[in-house]
Amino acid sequence: MAVKTIDPPELPTPYGWRQLAVGTGSRVVFLSGQTPRTAAGEPVGTGDLAAQTEQVYLNIAAGLAAAGATFDDVLRLTMYVKDWSLDKWDEIGAGVERAAARIGADLVRPTTLVGVATLAEPDFLIEIEATAIVA
Repeated sequence: MAVKTIDPPELPTPYGWRQLAVGTGSRVVFLSGQTPRTAAGEPVGTGDLAAQTEQVYLNIAAGLAAAGATFDDVLRLTMYVKDWSLDKWDEIGAGVERAAARIGADLVRPTTLVGVATLAEPDFLIEIEATAIVA
């Protein structure tokens, strides 16, 4: 496995992410920010952060597969959430859980969450980019 995740006791206990990922591999994959659209370009989950989060993770999985990678290879995620507030965390978690069940993988990785005023399209509530390393 190219990525080992670590939550050292010297750092605060994370909720919904990992503190560190150590990668050993030969190919680095940078996946651009994925949005809540299907492969056909149809929007998913208008106004529904959990549904949009699920679709974004499914899109990440598809992008990783195209590069010969899986979520096991993901070093970190950067999550951009429109009008972020902590009460939205449960919706994001629900979307991640649904995506994890569909993908069949642990999707919890070191993650930076950035609250933003807007995203590329007005109906987007979330966008996530990924960095992976493949052995």
